[in-house]
Order: sequence, then structure tokens, then C-alpha cells
Amino acid sequence: MANMTLKQLRYFEALARHKHFGRAADACAISQPAISVQIKELEEALGTELFERGARQIRLTNFGEEFALRVRDILRSVDELSDLARSSRDRLVGRLRIGVIPTVAPYLLPSIIGNLSRMHDGIDIHVRETQTQKLIQELADGRLDAAIVALPVSEPSLTEVTLFAETFVLVRPGEDEGKPVPNREMLREMRLLLLEEGHCFRDQALSFCNMHSVRPRELLDGSSLSTLVQMVSAGIGVTLIPEMAVAVETRSASVSIARFNSPQPSRTIGMVWRKTSPIAKQLLGIAEVVRQSADAMRRQHGTAFLA
Repeated sequence: MANMTLKQLRYFEALARHKHFGRAADACAISQPAISVQIKELEEALGTELFERGARQIRLTNFGEEFALRVRDILRSVDELSDLARSSRDRLVGRLRIGVIPTVAPYLLPSIIGNLSRMHDGIDIHVRETQTQKLIQELADGRLDAAIVALPVSEPSLTEVTLFAETFVLVRPGEDEGKPVPNREMLREMRLLLLEEGHCFRDQALSFCNMHSVRPRELLDGSSLSTLVQMVSAGIGVTLIPEMAVAVETRSASVSIARFNSPQPSRTIGMVWRKTSPIAKQLLGIAEVVRQSADAMRRQHGTAFLA
């Protein structure tokens, strides 16, 4: 046990998370043989195996499962020691690990990163783009400092700060320009293109259309807003996208944009972080930068952010 190192624990956590030596090695920025050696040495120090190694996959042993829970707590505590040192400074320096949902990241990130870099000299921004559920889990595990998501997330362990709200617009083929805007009932009879399962924006669009209990006539899934808009341009159907995506996603597509009659569908975007985070004060400042970035986008593109 005396030979167990913090580095080995980080390698173990990566392997337990990815369940693949190659992906874990990439995540740790080391070679696959190197991580294999470190895991083997850790198992020898513990006197027991942590993983079952199969021909195609690996899985944690029973002891490995229990060990993983303790390791995550240890690594989170170690990271919070670094955060504690950062919290003693007036401005944030060093590594900032921030997660962003895919329906926000492509549109706001360039402005956010640019503004943060100018305002916080020495900040090292690491961005993670994925779905809300994964971001919340990575926050809980201490792998992220904060995340920009659609609110509410309703996690008791997290602080939620509202950043802004925005409406959704209807994207139709270009030849539909000027036609009456369909209501919710009419949308249920149309070929509606939505993001695939797991995206919170999909659930918000379905909620507006009241489709949770009513199956639409034809519902097609896409992996990104860009894909959906291009499918609309090809005449395959219609879709909903958030206001912030309009300028980017429709500039090279033959589509028309229509706004719904009141009440318009909308979402609230916010930033969340652990209530126990020592850099909560600095994260409040980061949230304000994100809010200002969104406001600047609204002024630039004339989009209808609500607040």
C-alpha cells in the first residue's frame, strides 16, 4: 500500500470510467503500455485485481467497484485543495473545466472563451461538450468545475444561476416563406425533425408540441441542429431550433424562419456548480461573463433572447 500513488489513482479512475485502455490512455495523455504498467503496479500494491480483462472489454471486479467509489472521493478532495488555493485570489487563474450542452456550445463558446481569456490572464480553459445528464454526473464526480445547461436541473447538491432565456423558432423549407405559422396541433401532423434521445432540447420541443403522450405522424431524429436544418433545406420536414442558433445554422441553408404566436416556446439557460466548490465566488464572476457574452450576441444578431 505504501507504493500507491496519486498518479496511479488518476489512471485507475480514467480506466474505470472508459473501460478501455486506449481511451483511458488518451484521456490521461499517456501511452497505452504506460497506463497498463501503472494499473498493474497499483494492483500489486493493493494485493488484488481491480479489473477483469477480457478479449474485447474490461470490467471492474467487485473490489474494483468499491475501490472506484473511494478513489473518486479522494480525487475530488485533492482537486478541491487546488480550488481552495485558487479561491484565495480575487480573480480566477489556472485550469477552468467547464461543460456545455451541444445546443449552446457552437454559438456561445467562441465569445465566452475570448472574453474569459481577456479578463482573466493566465486562465486555462478546458471545455467538455456533451448532454446534460453526463455533465451533471461529471460535476458530481469532480471532473468539471461548472456547466452551462438548460434549467432547472433540480440537483440539491448544485447551485443554479440563471443566465438568460431565449425563444425557439420554426425552421421550414424556403418555399414556405410567408405561409401561416402552424400551431401545436398542426405541428403534430407534420414531419417533425428533432435531436436524438438524450438531448434536453428535444424534450423541450416535444413538450411545446404536447407530444409526450401523442405520437407525431412522423418523427425523425438528427445528431445536431446543423443536420436538422440541412434536412429541412432538402425538403424532408420542419424543425425547431433556439434563437441563438439561427445566424449560424441558416446562413447556408435554403430555409425560412417563422416565430410562433404567443406564448412562444422558450428555454432558460443557466450555469451550475457544486455547492461545496471553494471557487463558487469566482464562478459567479464567470457566470456574469457568460451572461454578457449572450447579451452581446443578442445585440449583434437581433435575436429574441427574453432576458
